Amino acid sequence: MGAVVKSVSFVCVLVLLGAQLALSQQPKPPAAASAKVPVNVRAALVFEQQGKITEAEAQWKLVVKTQPGNAQAYAHIGFLEARQQNYSEAIKFYQKAEALNPAIPQLKLNLGLALFKSEKFKEAAKAFESALKEHTGLAEHQRLTILAAMAHYGAHEYATAIPFLKDAAATDKQNLTLLLTLAHCYLWTKQIEPTLDVYKQILLINPDSAEADMIAGEALDEKGDNAGAVQQFRAAVQANPREPNVHFGLGYLYWTQKRYDEAIVEFKQELSNDPSNNQAMVYLGDTYLQQSQYDLARQMLENAARFKSREPLIPLDLGIVYMETGDNEGASRELNKAIAVDPENVTAHFRLAKLYQSIGKKEEAKAEFAKASSLNKKRDDDLHRRIAEGNARPAADAPGAPAEQPK
Repeated sequence: MGAVVKSVSFVCVLVLLGAQLALSQQPKPPAAASAKVPVNVRAALVFEQQGKITEAEAQWKLVVKTQPGNAQAYAHIGFLEARQQNYSEAIKFYQKAEALNPAIPQLKLNLGLALFKSEKFKEAAKAFESALKEHTGLAEHQRLTILAAMAHYGAHEYATAIPFLKDAAATDKQNLTLLLTLAHCYLWTKQIEPTLDVYKQILLINPDSAEADMIAGEALDEKGDNAGAVQQFRAAVQANPREPNVHFGLGYLYWTQKRYDEAIVEFKQELSNDPSNNQAMVYLGDTYLQQSQYDLARQMLENAARFKSREPLIPLDLGIVYMETGDNEGASRELNKAIAVDPENVTAHFRLAKLYQSIGKKEEAKAEFAKASSLNKKRDDDLHRRIAEGNARPAADAPGAPAEQPK
């Protein structure tokens, strides 16, 4: 159920990074006395101070024409491109400056920021980690630690993000967003007990954190504690009934337990909070389908299908709804879509086989029944293999194997 809170948490991350991802740091001007600084450099610096970006960039480009090895000039051009949100251009100039002189102050930080804003998270993480090695000041170390953590987070490298988040959270113990993000990373790497430990830390700061209750609910769901998971999501609803995805999370738990009437209430409430919540539409439609309320299911699933989504339940459920209501053409179309999304979906193949059988397509039906049977056998074989491996005993001559007893 990780998708329940992932979309929410990245918003928190962006809030956390608001200050971190402000404008890049302006490169320091040349240290030489102003009388010895070339005219174009002095003009460029003056224009920068006046906020005249176009004029400043033009002067720096004149500098690199005559001094192609001037790393500072390339760093300044990169900075000006970043100011204009031309991050791909900024990256090129920063990398050119780094190749000429990697020791320019703030250069690695600025390169990392441009990469992050271009969503090149893995490269950004490397830049921030490199910058971390050069900064010993507490404030700058904390900033770079957070940036490195969030770059790994953005790259879905949750396990790698954890040490950076722990370091940052240890420095700023009251930072709820850091702790929530750390809890998410533990959860998504299936480290359940550390997730619950961080949840307890969050409660000490904010006992009414709905998002923390949702995280704990997901962690308990991973542990198989259904009652505990439901209790945590109920607590989240009570803490903040308008928290994004809180009703969906509770509804999903009810859905997994086949408590469909209760699930419907929660999915509807989620859609009341957020009418565009595609997940809530899909699972509400599926819940209506489970109750054979085909008209309501069709209405909800067709609404969900208007959104860009590869959720395999949409075409599968629509195919079943159309099949049950006599729309054979629609059923065939949707079931084939479901198979295209998930070729090993046994239900889709079996339903399509039944459809073909009902409309006299005997050969097509035979092929789909065979495919469904093959997939079922493969699934059974995999299960039997796992059971056999779990019950396997060491060979009689293997080290540590028990000796055969006389009869």
